[in-house]
Amino acid sequence: MDYWLFDCGKIPATVNIARFQGQSGVAEYNFVVRPMEYGSIETQLQWVFSAYQKALDSVGLERRTAVLRRFFCSDLLNQAAALESHSFSKLCNIDEPCAVSWICQPAVPPVKAALWAYHVHDPSSKLKKVQEGTSLILERGEISHHWTTGLTCLTGSAHYDQTLGIFKNYQTFLRSRDMSLADNVIRTWFFIQNIDAYYQGLVAARKEFFAEHGLTPATHFIASTGIEGSYVDIATKVTMDAYSISGVRSEQIKFLEALDHLSPPHIYGVTFERGTSVSYRDRKHIFISGTASIDNQGNILYPGDVKRQLDRTLENVEALLKQGGAGFNDLCVLIVYVRDLSDFEYVRQQLRERFGDMPIEVVVAPVCRPGWLIEVEGQAIVPAANPELPDF
Repeated sequence: MDYWLFDCGKIPATVNIARFQGQSGVAEYNFVVRPMEYGSIETQLQWVFSAYQKALDSVGLERRTAVLRRFFCSDLLNQAAALESHSFSKLCNIDEPCAVSWICQPAVPPVKAALWAYHVHDPSSKLKKVQEGTSLILERGEISHHWTTGLTCLTGSAHYDQTLGIFKNYQTFLRSRDMSLADNVIRTWFFIQNIDAYYQGLVAARKEFFAEHGLTPATHFIASTGIEGSYVDIATKVTMDAYSISGVRSEQIKFLEALDHLSPPHIYGVTFERGTSVSYRDRKHIFISGTASIDNQGNILYPGDVKRQLDRTLENVEALLKQGGAGFNDLCVLIVYVRDLSDFEYVRQQLRERFGDMPIEVVVAPVCRPGWLIEVEGQAIVPAANPELPDF
């Protein structure tokens, strides 16, 4: 994995870039773009766009290679109009197909909107992408990748009802493409309004729906993050982003546990996988779920001490990566959630010292258990040699 900090010149923004290139020549890029000076949301989005575009130009990428863009916003209710007015941040832009995700999870001031962008470059052919509502379908030979963003359901006012409705709607989407939760869904993100009070509603609905569709402790669950975050409509209590793959073979997928470090989540009633890897002919993708300072009995370690919680969290992440055949040097992006804004600068400095120019975004978002002061999720890519498996 190659990392570098792009020089934006006079644009008041930073761009951190990660690049992986496999034996096939197909390259994957992750960008994290952050404005560095105070300005209106319109001004900051222009800075973000200009810095992003310059970074793309510097590596010879066109915007059409974008697969996912997630915007971390400080006040989404008042920023949605500005986001919708820009082609690169607009939801459902059929002229520029890309899965675009908006979530209210503030970064440290003066940032009003930060960007995480994922791109795929195939030197042998133009990407075949289809935009269907808020879903981006990337067709790659016998496999298609489905990135779906901003899934909500307002048929009920409770977190339980909305979560159940989201799963029912997503199941309809999957079935229409001959996919299922158990066989094809690789990763989910749940953004929950007032997580301290209402996380259990999501937990109950997910557990119930999974059991009905064959996802149990005896089978498997889905890698996931459940974190504080709000959407553009204040009536939305739960929002989901998801990633699924049609045509994926069961032998390509492995679930990560690291039981010497972390307990299975189901022992304390939560149904998700700690991590999932997906193998291809020349690479393996590793998705690390939201991970915190927990031991192998399910206990919170080091309550009230963000420094020791950060160390233990990274130790747990490293254990999961190791089980997947990877290490920290294989990470392509880290998303870090802190509960307390006052911890932001310490956490940011520690991560920069440890990981250098890796794309990292730190946002303020309480974790699903109040005793956890920090949570980390990430993605990694490692080279592989699996001639019997499909190309990425």
